[in-house]
Amino acid sequence: MDEEFANLISRVALALGIGLLIGLERGWRARDARPGSRTAGVRTFAICGLLGGIVGALAQRAGGGLDIPGSLLIGSAFLAFAGVMTMFGRDENRAAGVFSATTTIAALLTFSLGLYAVLGDRRIAAAAAIGAVGVLVVREELHTWVKRITLEELQSILVLLAMTFIALPVMPNHAVGPFGGLNPREIWLIAITLATVSFAGFVAVRAFGERRGVLLASALGGLVSSTAVMFTNARAAATGQRSPGILAAGCALATAMSFARVVAIVAVLSPALLVFVAPTLAAAALSALAFAALAMWRQERGHPASGVSGEMLMRNPFRFWSVVAMALSMGAVLLFARIVAVKFGSAGATVSAAITGIFDVDATAISMTRLFPVQLDARQAALAIVVGTASATLGKVPIGMVLGGRRFALGIAAMSVFCCAAGAATFLLVATPG
Repeated sequence: MDEEFANLISRVALALGIGLLIGLERGWRARDARPGSRTAGVRTFAICGLLGGIVGALAQRAGGGLDIPGSLLIGSAFLAFAGVMTMFGRDENRAAGVFSATTTIAALLTFSLGLYAVLGDRRIAAAAAIGAVGVLVVREELHTWVKRITLEELQSILVLLAMTFIALPVMPNHAVGPFGGLNPREIWLIAITLATVSFAGFVAVRAFGERRGVLLASALGGLVSSTAVMFTNARAAATGQRSPGILAAGCALATAMSFARVVAIVAVLSPALLVFVAPTLAAAALSALAFAALAMWRQERGHPASGVSGEMLMRNPFRFWSVVAMALSMGAVLLFARIVAVKFGSAGATVSAAITGIFDVDATAISMTRLFPVQLDARQAALAIVVGTASATLGKVPIGMVLGGRRFALGIAAMSVFCCAAGAATFLLVATPG
């Protein structure tokens, strides 16, 4: 009995805390309003949450679930509460000359969460309250964002939601195909993750403006594709739009971001490999950053590095066929890597990583994490990831030579060799037994 009582008290206290949390935001929002001119503040919202908790406690039989009378009590209490809050919210809007249902809806949510804190999962109730307060706090920022969003970006968000909540649940969640097969659901989930990161970079560049600078655009572009940044900066160097040194520095920043992206992928999919991969790519990333700093230092101070269009660096990654192509290419890379690894062992995995890394270093890293620990041990999988990353880095040199001109190409070559040498030395240090 004491345990049941303590549990009920803690749940009712949570209901009160939820009301206080939401009321704190509502009270702060209306802190300059004169007394008596607002529907609800900190005290009222705290009582709303407590009221929901008490109604839930009354409706629930001791130690059991809800019965029909309890359910009727909840429904009646909610309808009465909603009616009162709606009436006062309407009068407040009329007096203030505004048209808003935010306070009324927030009060209804507070009551409901107080009720759920007693009847349901306390963690979900607390998390929902924190999420609601977060949305209320960033109201102005959300309104500004809605004003600036384009139709294409809105369509992208809808595609992401459809990918996540419509397509993902119906994806087969079992291996399909030869050599152990591929899990379509797993591939689609990875495609969603990568596309989300890409879209975040796309929005970030657009938010800072189209001509905010080579370095900023290149660094953010590295979230999407350091190779795409390489193509853009090489063309700019060839046409003399910007200083080749600054453009090469931008490519170095994008390369450092790509190293960080691979480490993040490994950390999520196979943390056991971080002991080998993280120090290696950290050394390579520091080398790229050092090269960028040196290239910037050598430039003449009077030569500003302003403006490569962010849209030159990346396209919106949520175009439907782009997403489909991403998933198909990733599946092809995964299957190719698995076939080679099964037939030729660790040596085959390393060779396949060197080949596929030129085209898609993310898919290469993902495929190697999927081969560990069944086909490859930790050192072998990490070596393949490092080799694939090095292949992607060195693959930028021909692009610079063909498109960027001599000075730009020499800078890219020096940066690539510097990064690979630092990474190789670090990998030998951390992967050598004893």
